Amino acid sequence: MEKTLFMVKPDAVARGLVGEIVAAMEREGFIIERLELQHFERAKAETFYDVHRDKPFFGSLVEYVTSGPVVAMVLGGDAAITRVRELMGATDPAQAAAGTIRRKYGESIERNAVHGSDSPTSAAYEIAVVFGAP
Repeated sequence: MEKTLFMVKPDAVARGLVGEIVAAMEREGFIIERLELQHFERAKAETFYDVHRDKPFFGSLVEYVTSGPVVAMVLGGDAAITRVRELMGATDPAQAAAGTIRRKYGESIERNAVHGSDSPTSAAYEIAVVFGAP
């Protein structure tokens, strides 16, 4: 069973979408191994998004993810990383496929409702940053 980090971002939490998004993951058969409401401090957000540190949007991304609480989860299941990313849809909600989470709930490329790890390496890193080393 593969594990991935999945996170409901501040914009979706603020709009009361946590229940709908978590229910969508459960309907798809994912096992919720861990779930926590967290408020990222700046240092944690910078570590979490370190892969984007040299990109022009890094600062605004850190500001955004620290702007309110997130709901972070470890989801488990067969091909969890690929399946979660398919359910999330493209980063830009306007380009996401119909029926995906980002198409339904995303407001913009940055305020796109959810985050999911994109590889086994990033999943291990992100889980450790968000929940601490195992």
